Amino acid sequence: MLASRVEATLAGAGHEVMLRSDPGASPSADADLIVADVGAVDPAAVAHRDLPVLGFYQHTDPRTRERAEAAGVDLVVPRSRMARELPALVERLLGAERR
Repeated sequence: MLASRVEATLAGAGHEVMLRSDPGASPSADADLIVADVGAVDPAAVAHRDLPVLGFYQHTDPRTRERAEAAGVDLVVPRSRMARELPALVERLLGAERR
């Protein structure tokens, strides 16, 4: 359900979205950003690629945030913030990448 909400929100903001279920898979050459549930995947599997990573986690699990930050995920936010601010968070990361 969250994946379809993320897809709809980003598509509505003018982004093309590709859903992947395997965090170890190489992203498309056209990809600009990775959005990952760092509570469901190993943060190290998505961090340190040549793309910025927006990680989200359940606010009741701060250790997941710590693991994601230690793995090098660029921006880690609670799931509720990600749902509320997704287009702004994406633009923040993409803007930082373009500088």
